[in-house]
Amino acid sequence: MDEHELACLRKAGAISKEARELGASLVKEGGRLLDVAEEVEALIIRKGARPAFPVNIGINDVAAHYTPSTGDKAVFSAGDVVKVDVGAHVDGYVGDTAITVEVGTKNWEPLLEASEKALRMALDMVGDGVPVSSLGRTIETAIKDAGFRPVTNLTGHGMKRYSLHAGLTIPNINDGSTAKVKSDMVVAIEPFATNGGGQVYNERAGNIFRVLKERPLRDKDAAELFKLISSNFGSLPFCERWCTSLMPGAPGLLRTLVRHGLISSYAVLREVKVGMVSQAEHTILINGDRREITTL
Repeated sequence: MDEHELACLRKAGAISKEARELGASLVKEGGRLLDVAEEVEALIIRKGARPAFPVNIGINDVAAHYTPSTGDKAVFSAGDVVKVDVGAHVDGYVGDTAITVEVGTKNWEPLLEASEKALRMALDMVGDGVPVSSLGRTIETAIKDAGFRPVTNLTGHGMKRYSLHAGLTIPNINDGSTAKVKSDMVVAIEPFATNGGGQVYNERAGNIFRVLKERPLRDKDAAELFKLISSNFGSLPFCERWCTSLMPGAPGLLRTLVRHGLISSYAVLREVKVGMVSQAEHTILINGDRREITTL
């Protein structure tokens, strides 16, 4: 890796850490999800980066892919188990990190610690040449030893410039993969633990999107919004809130773009048995025989 890439990765990681800590501090009973998302994203921009994806805020059995919409009035309640998943990028180089917060109670501390411990153990062993199945085995064992289940169909992932999921998949179980972590890789390890069935399902289309491909459109407003999306967000995920700030009528135009195959939406992911879900995540740079946790 050259010095520019290293500097960008480190800056993105440091800003993502700040964003994660701010998000966790804002999760309070009666607080609005929308306020948390907007404040965290504003911090990322203020610090000299851009959001790598909309802030994900998953409550209880929602594991991933939920971000509040414009005017969203949802608030946190006592006892909620809240995942705050944030990412920043600098010139396309990404930091991705997550934390779980329990609102006002301590009923789920063992669940939160299960994902955190699994992450710590995986971080202790990750490095050049380490099989991803070994990382998965470590995560799986740590979570099961705590009395919970790993979420088997959610994984960590490799990352490349302007790409959140590229190359390597890092399972949360021993899946038998022969793939190995290699030097110069950037990976996100993110154990998910649950007291439910151990899998998630696609509940419904959410309001996080990604670009698929450009094609001709008769709807001039939808075509104009697509140009704005492409120039502002490129290949990285985006959300309705961001589009509404760019152009009036964005929600309806986004539906048009989905219908015509220019963009797709990420489904909100819920635990199959309505189990509580916790998540912990860091980004790791494999630099020769060293590993550097950029979001720690």
